[in-house]
Amino acid sequence: MDRDDEDFGEGFIAESHPLRPTHLSVPVSGRPDSRAPSISSSVSDLDVPIYTRETTIPVSAGKGLNGRLAFAIAAAALGSSFQHGYNTGVVNAPQQLIEDWISNLKQNRTGEPTKQSEVTMIWSIAVSIFCVGGMIGGSLVGTVADRFGRKGGLLLNNVLVLATVIFEGCAKTAKSYEMIIIGRFIIGINAGLNAGLAPMYLSEISPIHLRGAVGTVYQLVITMSILVSQILGLEQILGTEDQWPLLLCLTIVPAIFQVVALPLCPESPKYLLLSKGKDMDAQRALAWLRGTIEVHDEMEEMRAEYESVKLVPKVTLKELFVNPALRIPLIIAIMVMFAQQLSGINAVMFFSTKIFTMAQLDKTAAQNATMAVGAMNVVMTFVSLILVEKAGRKTLLLAGFSGMFIDTALLAICLAFADTSRAAAYSSIVLVMTFVILFATGPGSIPWFLVSELFNQSARPAATSVAIAVNWTANFIVSIGFLPLQEALGAHVFIIFATIQAFFVFFIYKKVPETKNKTMEEISSMFRQISYQ
Repeated sequence: MDRDDEDFGEGFIAESHPLRPTHLSVPVSGRPDSRAPSISSSVSDLDVPIYTRETTIPVSAGKGLNGRLAFAIAAAALGSSFQHGYNTGVVNAPQQLIEDWISNLKQNRTGEPTKQSEVTMIWSIAVSIFCVGGMIGGSLVGTVADRFGRKGGLLLNNVLVLATVIFEGCAKTAKSYEMIIIGRFIIGINAGLNAGLAPMYLSEISPIHLRGAVGTVYQLVITMSILVSQILGLEQILGTEDQWPLLLCLTIVPAIFQVVALPLCPESPKYLLLSKGKDMDAQRALAWLRGTIEVHDEMEEMRAEYESVKLVPKVTLKELFVNPALRIPLIIAIMVMFAQQLSGINAVMFFSTKIFTMAQLDKTAAQNATMAVGAMNVVMTFVSLILVEKAGRKTLLLAGFSGMFIDTALLAICLAFADTSRAAAYSSIVLVMTFVILFATGPGSIPWFLVSELFNQSARPAATSVAIAVNWTANFIVSIGFLPLQEALGAHVFIIFATIQAFFVFFIYKKVPETKNKTMEEISSMFRQISYQ
């Protein structure tokens, strides 16, 4: 069978053009219209589609979420962002167990007692190299997305998960902490690629009015997977001396799910048409995702975009920085990525257990409270999924960062007195929870998909590579710089984060456009106009 005749499932016909309705103008008053059939030009008339041939295939299935689109979203997000979140949080709970193993292993190798500073250094490398891998993976997003496609890139990326499981799963048996470091590096590359490929795929398969909500799913799954890693890492489950290698290896489960589920879904219609010029394949893919053959309007929009970009050479990294119409959205993309990571969320999450301990909670209660914060992060990210299409991207970013600025300033004050004041300690708990709520409602989720909204098809892969690499670089800076700053400044370290947040509030207010319900051509046109001013 020829590729152009391949079907992605029932629900649409194989002709190159789907059925198109003739429009019957029916006056609202109920009076007959002698002009029918015609296209109504009056706002008081109802435009009723009359299909010219009989068919049992749905031609007007909902423009919103349907079962097939939901399945494609789950296949892409659960198999990709789960790796990102799970491997971010999985090393926290068994940290002491793994450090003890490293200490004993090194002592057996050298025959001398291992210094704690040496163990700390090895552990720090194992944790932070995840971000280094993320930087490399992020920088490869454009190349992989163009060569293998969004879906193809996601599927191929699971090879790295298998390699990670082999290294981390065999590390204890092989008596090699170096294998843990290598595994963390490899899964970092995987997470960096996923951070670009998955939001790109989700954005390109979504209807315009659901683009933000679907894009938020990536961050939602990250928060869910971090919470899962915290729960599984409890001593009562897998956080034991014998079971921690299994805890690390469970990252293979979402990869298996994606390898099974994603092949049942089509490639991004925009990639098929705009990058490969495959009109028929794009139409089939879009019809599968919408659950209807009536995708004429969306296809026409994509064809118009295709006509505007097909004569333009593929955008290079150099052109992103040289062309004003591309440089402006690139700067915005870079800044929102910096804003997300430099907001202080990682620092607040790090401090959370200590803050709960300051409030005189015992170790178990403090650990449970930390998981409650993680659960709240999940809930509020889900809330942002609903709000993003109602309030808009810019509004949620401004509300989130403005609230975080006030919250962080108050947290710095309360933490300074938390050791001596019970009220300050309890206030710190409230402020930590408030901070997480504010972060989750916008700053945590929007940057991931905003990048895909700011660029057209020709520039999107290269721009995504830059933005994702910047995000992981900022993550790395915070991970290696926070502890020294915290030791030197104590609670005053949060003043630095508050200052950074204030700057980003100003930047977002002045420079970040609202992209809600805008087509790619409208967004591109907006930046072209700005560049000529």
